[in-house]
Amino acid sequence: MLKEWILTTNERLLLVNKYKLSFKTPAELLKYIEEQEVQFIDLNFTDIRGKWQHITQHSSHFTKSSIDEGIVFDGSSVAGWSELHKSDMLLRPDIKHTTYDPFAAQKTIKLFCDIYEPESRLPYTRDPRAVALAAENYLKKSGIGDNVYFGAEVEFFIFDDVKINTQSHHMSYKLDSEEGEYNKGRDYPTGNLGHRPHAQGGYMTEAPIDSLSDIRAEMLSVIESMGVEVEGHHHEIAPAQCELGIKFSSLLQSADNIQIYKHAVQNVARSYGKSATFMPKPINDYRGSGMHLHQSIWKSGKPVFSGKSYANLSETALYYIGGILKHARSLSAFTNPSTNSYKRLNPKYKAPVLLAYSESNRSAACRVPFAPSPKDRRIEIRFPDPLANPYLAFSAMLMAGIDGIENKIHPGEAIDKNLHDLPEEDISSATQLCSSLECALNALKDDHDYLLRGDVFTSDLIETFIDLKMQEIEHLNETTHPVEVDMYYSG
Repeated sequence: MLKEWILTTNERLLLVNKYKLSFKTPAELLKYIEEQEVQFIDLNFTDIRGKWQHITQHSSHFTKSSIDEGIVFDGSSVAGWSELHKSDMLLRPDIKHTTYDPFAAQKTIKLFCDIYEPESRLPYTRDPRAVALAAENYLKKSGIGDNVYFGAEVEFFIFDDVKINTQSHHMSYKLDSEEGEYNKGRDYPTGNLGHRPHAQGGYMTEAPIDSLSDIRAEMLSVIESMGVEVEGHHHEIAPAQCELGIKFSSLLQSADNIQIYKHAVQNVARSYGKSATFMPKPINDYRGSGMHLHQSIWKSGKPVFSGKSYANLSETALYYIGGILKHARSLSAFTNPSTNSYKRLNPKYKAPVLLAYSESNRSAACRVPFAPSPKDRRIEIRFPDPLANPYLAFSAMLMAGIDGIENKIHPGEAIDKNLHDLPEEDISSATQLCSSLECALNALKDDHDYLLRGDVFTSDLIETFIDLKMQEIEHLNETTHPVEVDMYYSG
C-alpha cells in the first residue's frame, strides 16, 4: 500500500495530513472530486448496534444540493430506526471528515454522514453520531471542560478459516488459526513448523512465534492512509490476537476513527485471505478482546484531570471516576453490548470485573496509567469491548463522568493490589459488573437519568436500544446450544 517506510515524527504527521481530507465548503469538496477524478462517493453512517453502513453515489450525481439538503434514504431498513410508514430520512455529509477508500476498485472517497429528520430538518435522535455531538456540546455547556479526549486500545482476532452452521438440526462453529495451540499436531502440506504462542503466552512475542506482524503493519499503514494518526502494533496475549495503536482524539473524532479502524482491519485481513473479528470471546479458554478507553478532559488549554490527589489526579478526575464506577452496571449495556461480552468478563480470565480504581493496576475496572507530565494525566476504563458502538459508549461514559463531577461522587479508596488475588469473601462482597447482557439492560432501565441530561440521549433511543438487544438475548435463549446437547442428551 504505502511506500513511505522510514519516517520522522514530522514526516509522519505530514503523511497523515496528506491523506486526511477536510473541506470548509461544498465548493471545495466538489472541486476536489472533479480535479482528482473521483468516480464514487461513499456516504457512511452508523446504526444503533455500531455497524458502519453506506450508500454509494456516482460523482456525476453528487451535487451541492446533496451536501446542503442531504440525500433521502429508507430508514425503515436500518434495524431500530424509523417505521415503514415514516421511512424517509436524510443523510447529510460532514465534509470536515472525509477519507478515501483504499479497498475500492474505482477511485472512491468516503464521507461521514449525520442523519436528519426530513420534515423538521433536525438531527435524528437515534443517530449515534448525533448523540456524540450532543455529548460534546453538553460538556462545553457544563463549564467543566472544552474538550474530552478518548484513546482506544482495540483488540481483535485473525483467523485463517471460519465455519458457522446454524441449521435447525446442526449447530456448530469452527474457528481456525495456524497460531492456535490446537494445531500443534496437525499435518500441513508444507509441514508443521511448530512455532506458535501458548494459550496465554502471545503478548509481544517476536517472529516466528508472532506470525501476524506483517498483516498488522499493513493494517496500520492503511489506517494511516485513511487519515488517522497511528502509533504502533503488537501481538496480544492469545494466539491469533492482535492490537493496533491509534492516537487519541476528541470524542466524535475518536469514534469516527474506530469505524475506520474496524473497516481497515477486516478488509486488510480479507485481502490476505484471512478473517478478522471484534467478537470479545470467540475462543474458549483464551483471553478475550477488550477495548480499553483512555479519557481526559481539558479546559482553556489545560488538563482538568491533573492535580495533587491520588496518583497526581485532580479532585475533578476522582469525581469523574466515581461517576463511571457508580453507573458502571448500566454503562455496560453500551460498553459491552453483546451476549458474548460477558463470557470475556469472567474473573477466571483476569478480566476487570471488580468496580475499583488503582494506579497502574490492570486488574481494576479503572486504571490510572503512569503519566510523565501533567498533560498526560488521564484515566483508563478497562471493561469495554470492541463490539461497543463507539459513539454511544463514549458519550455514555462522558455523561456518567460529568454526573460524578457535578454531584461530587467520590470513588472511595483506591485498591493498590492484584484484585484477582483477593480472598473469595472479599471478591463476593465487592461491587462487580453485570455477569450477563440481560443484567446490564435491566440496570440501564433502572439507571439512565444521567444520560438524559441536555437531551444527549433520549428515552426513545434507550428504549429502542434495549429492545434490539433483548431480541438478541431471546434469539440465543430459544436456540438449542451444542453444549446443552452434550450435557443433557443422555440424561
